[in-house]
Amino acid sequence: MKTTLFILNEAPYGSERSYNGLRLAGALSALPDQQVHLFLLADAVAVAKAGQKVPDGYYNLQLMLGKVVRKGAVRLCGTCMDARGLTDAELVEGAQRSTLAQLAQWTAEANQVLVF
Repeated sequence: MKTTLFILNEAPYGSERSYNGLRLAGALSALPDQQVHLFLLADAVAVAKAGQKVPDGYYNLQLMLGKVVRKGAVRLCGTCMDARGLTDAELVEGAQRSTLAQLAQWTAEANQVLVF
């Protein structure tokens, strides 16, 4: 099985970097023999905030993240969460607080690393 690590850095809305990273992560996780790990850093930790409400017709990163959570692993930088006042209780189901050590381990084990 091939493992791809996605690292997202951008805020969920305003830029399309996190949106495009999640699109690709979701598409890749749907392929056979593929494992996806997603690590959220900096402003991207807000991608995993539960209860997102967006205007009709606008993409919802919380829903897109759900596809990746079901087939892969989603971790968030704990320091980044603390800096933004985001608590574990506010995260979507399946997303978990993590550490730089976890990111380092995933990076060392991944077949490829994609940064958005």
